[in-house]
Amino acid sequence: MHHFALTIVGRDRPGIVAQATEILFKLGCNIADSSCTILGGQFAMILIISHLDYRESADFGDAFAPLEDVDLSVMIRTLKPGGEKYPYLEGALCMISVYGADQPGIVYHVARALAERKINVTDLNTKLIGTEVRPVYVMMIEAVLPSGLELGELESVLDNIRQEMQVDISVRAIETVEL
Repeated sequence: MHHFALTIVGRDRPGIVAQATEILFKLGCNIADSSCTILGGQFAMILIISHLDYRESADFGDAFAPLEDVDLSVMIRTLKPGGEKYPYLEGALCMISVYGADQPGIVYHVARALAERKINVTDLNTKLIGTEVRPVYVMMIEAVLPSGLELGELESVLDNIRQEMQVDISVRAIETVEL
């Protein structure tokens, strides 16, 4: 079975998920994994889908034209075998929360500090909350610490960014539960 990454982006409105999944259902696709969110006023959806007969993205033809007709951008990419599987990530999971006055560079400085320590970011969300006069930037990062890196060491590294950018940063371990 071949897998594909399907990305749909456009101005948010009710019914996008229903319209997209109706197309996939009628094509006989299986949705293996998905994520949807609203970024600003834009709806963004990414799915890992599979089809028994389709081998490459061209096999979908113009199946997604109805989405593009309502001003959604659609991209489909054929995945290499194994690209559909969630990787096993060895290491300790943690959640990093950042709050502060909106300013350029918050994501970059934190992401750079994590990358320099081989910390894998597995999920990242940012939002602007507060008021128009006093916006507050919020960033939540789920990350995997490499073996040998302790949570306290990460907190110490992020403390430099906290002071430099005058933001609040907290780090906490995420306990995994097996069912």
